This record gives sequence, structure tokens and C-alpha cells, in this order.
Amino acid sequence: MGMLRIERASTAISASAVARVRGEAVVVGDVRDDPRTRATADALIAVDARSILNMPITEAGELVAMLYLAVAAARPWTAEEVALVQEVAQRTRQAVARRRAEHRLRDLAASLERQVQERTAALMQSEAALRQAQKMEAVGQLTGGLAHDFNNLLAAISGSFELLKRLGQAQPGLDRYVEMGQTATRRAAALTHRLLAFSRQQTLEPKHIDVDRLIGGFEELVRRTIGPQVTLDVVPGTAVWPVLVDPGQLENALLNLCINARDAMPDGGRLVVATANHVLDGAAAVTHGLVPGDYVSICVSDTGAGMPPEVIARAFDPFFTTKPIGVGTGLGLSMVYGFARQSGGQARICSAVGQGTVVCVYLPRHEGQAAPDGAPVAAATAPADAGSGETVLVVDDEASVRALMVDLLGERGYRVLQAENGPRAMELLQADRSVVLLVTDVGLPGGMNGRQVADAARLLIPALRVLFVTGYAETAALSHGHLPEGMQVLTKPFELRALDERVQALVRSIPVPAA
Repeated sequence: MGMLRIERASTAISASAVARVRGEAVVVGDVRDDPRTRATADALIAVDARSILNMPITEAGELVAMLYLAVAAARPWTAEEVALVQEVAQRTRQAVARRRAEHRLRDLAASLERQVQERTAALMQSEAALRQAQKMEAVGQLTGGLAHDFNNLLAAISGSFELLKRLGQAQPGLDRYVEMGQTATRRAAALTHRLLAFSRQQTLEPKHIDVDRLIGGFEELVRRTIGPQVTLDVVPGTAVWPVLVDPGQLENALLNLCINARDAMPDGGRLVVATANHVLDGAAAVTHGLVPGDYVSICVSDTGAGMPPEVIARAFDPFFTTKPIGVGTGLGLSMVYGFARQSGGQARICSAVGQGTVVCVYLPRHEGQAAPDGAPVAAATAPADAGSGETVLVVDDEASVRALMVDLLGERGYRVLQAENGPRAMELLQADRSVVLLVTDVGLPGGMNGRQVADAARLLIPALRVLFVTGYAETAALSHGHLPEGMQVLTKPFELRALDERVQALVRSIPVPAA
């Protein structure tokens, strides 16, 4: 009786190690007579292996398996039988190889399918992010342009009301209507400033800031704002890096987030403001919509109702709000988004219905020292003294705004020149080198913006002081808030008193020539 055993081939293989290494067949008619198996004959006979045939299975010249055929009685093996076993071995090898190939192919197909799904999902996510970014950019450009033009109009309206108030001081009835007009212009100005914040075109005065110290400074204001029903927890990070941002705008952004969190918890809850350091590599940076680098996060979380995905997708859109009509403008989160982007960072929302909301602002690390305690945020204003005949050049393409500034500065004792564009301003500067102060809009017609006029003017008059008066912050023209000494920015619409104080401060900062 014969048998085919594959799992016990090692018993026979050990008797023919040389043949095994060479990959040769081992044919034994009687294990007692064959010198290769005589020493282990009794053990082989005990397992019904008096006659054996070992056929190696090789792949690429390497032994990978052994086909073991055993018969209980001694018998000779014919050439045909050996050939048959060899054929079985070869077909076994082919079948195993085919099955392995099928498994590899199936695994490869599954892997490719996973990769396609993952890359398709990533592509769809990237396309969605690109569409969102393009939409926000387009809306930002639109709102920024409208706000800029509107600010020019507001500057003229506000200045006119202020002059009317001065002229009408002897007429109490007129003063009431002037005050109403000024209140309306201030409200309109606040709205345009919010639009400019979203469109990343607001005027920023970045400073080295310790965010934990800043948060600690207005923590009490937040507590009063959110009320006793909401518990406020401030969780400072460990050795949080400094950032370079406008401290006033950062406070406004965080206050907006805290107010939104409070409104999401009408029955009370817990509000947490936490800071942390983050090192974002390539993949993490892409996920956050940032370039790789070091960032500081400021996260405001609440235990409110949370947001569904469709609300999260539109949360940063200007004028989008889930609040009732008349409650809020829908510009709070869009301001936060615009401030973060203009500061080189990002704002992100993580929320789910019934699980609260977390809004994080990411700001790039700054490698400088934070401003010391008590450092002034805004430039100090000069005493309200009049001018002494100093020459000031006013450049603005908006005739009404230019006329207001010319009238005010002339009234305050300055000799005033005026131009409606850059080339005309340069003509006046070349003809009159006595100009000590240039007051100019940034966005000008004629091929030269205000910054280009200022730089060219300083080549003619090195000590020239410059005040940029602009409806929005052209960040490239204004060096992203980093202006040389002797240059300042005043945002439209402005109070005439603020213009007067800035002009006086700049004029008085001019070095006195040595005797």
C-alpha cells in the first residue's frame, strides 16, 4: 500500500541531504538495502516507508518544497513512475506559483483600489478647499474694493459733519442733527472695518506679542461679557512662542469667538481658551491650510449645541449667520478668518451637533522677543498745538477728501500743497523742496501708488515725514505693516482731530539741523 505525504517529507529528506541540496530526486526501492537510508531504515519502516521516492520542487534554481511518496513494501520504481511523480511535482509547483500570483494580484488590486480611493478623496478635498479659497478670495476682493470706496465717501461725510459741528456750535438745534450724522458714519465705518478684516485689507500694526499675557490682560473683560452662567477657563500652554500680530485686532478676534461661544450656550456651559505650540510638517501643514513651520494656536471651545457640516462649510462667509434677524451681522467669524489670514495664519472650526464647537486661530511663530509689559500699543499723540507755516503736501484722488484735509491743515497753520495723483505730486516736490510732510492716499491713479511716491520723495528730501491715509491696507505697498521710521498710517474714515494729532507728531519728529 502506498501513500503520498508532503508534511513528513523531512524524515526522508534527512536521509539524502546531498541530493536535496542539489535538487535531485531520491529513489529508494528498499530502505534496508540503500546505503543512504540504511541507518534510519527501522524508523522509516515504522511509518510504512520501506520504499520511498522524494521529488524536489524548485523555483529559480532554489529548493522550495519536496514531494514525498512512500510505500510500506519494498519495490522497484520504474522510469515511468519517476517521470509521473516528476510531472506531479512540476504541476504542483505551477499551481502553487499560480495561486501565489493570484494572491499577489488580488492584494495589488486591493492596494491600488485603496490608493485610488484615498487619492480621489484627497483630490476632492483639495478641490473643495481650492473652491472655498477662491470663493473667499473673490468675495474678499469684492468687499475690500467696496469698503475702500465706501471709506473714501465716509471720510468726506465724517469730516464734513465735524466741520459743521464746529461752525454750528452757536446753533443748538443744528448740533443735534450733526451728532446723528456722525453716529451714523461711525456705525458705517465699523461695518466697513469688519468687511476689510474679512478681505484681509485692514490696516494692521503688528507687534511682538506674548499671547498668554495678552489673554490674561483682557480675561476680566471676557468674564463680564459672557456673564455668570458661563464658566470661563483659561489654559495657557507651556512656553508658548511669541507671535507678530496687531494686539488690538487679536483681542477683537478672540472676543468675537468668546461672544459666539456664549451665544451657543444660552442655558450656560463651559468656555475654554487654550494656547499651544505646534510644529507642522508638510502633511500637517496642508491639512491646516498652512505652509510648513512653527505656529501658535489659540483655541476657543464651548459646550454648546455644535454645528452641522453644512453650517461649518459657510461659517466664515461674510454675512452668514444662524442667529435671528437683527441679532448679529454675520461678520464675526469672517473677521476672525480675515485677521488670521492677513497675519500669515489660519482659522479652523471643529464641531459636531450636540458636541460643542472648537475654533482655533493659528498664528506663525515669531523669532523675536515679545513686547515688555506696559509697552504702548499705539503711537503717542502730540500736544494739540497748531502748525508754524511748515509745508505739507496732500495727495488724494478723491477730491472731497483732499479738500477736507487741505482745509483742516490750512486752518491749523500749515502751508498746504495738493495733488490728485503720483506724477503731479512728484512735480510739486521737485519744484518745492521745503515740503516736510507728505500726506498721501495709497491707492492712486497715474501709475504710482502712495508708497512709490513716498519712496521717490525721500530720495529728494531724505528727512521727509510721510502719513499714509488709506481706506484699506494695501499690505504689499505698506510692507505688511513694517514701515520705516518717519512713516505712519491713518485709516479712513478718520476724525479730523486724529489727523491733526498725527500731522503734528510727525512734523515735530523731524530732526533739527545742527547750527
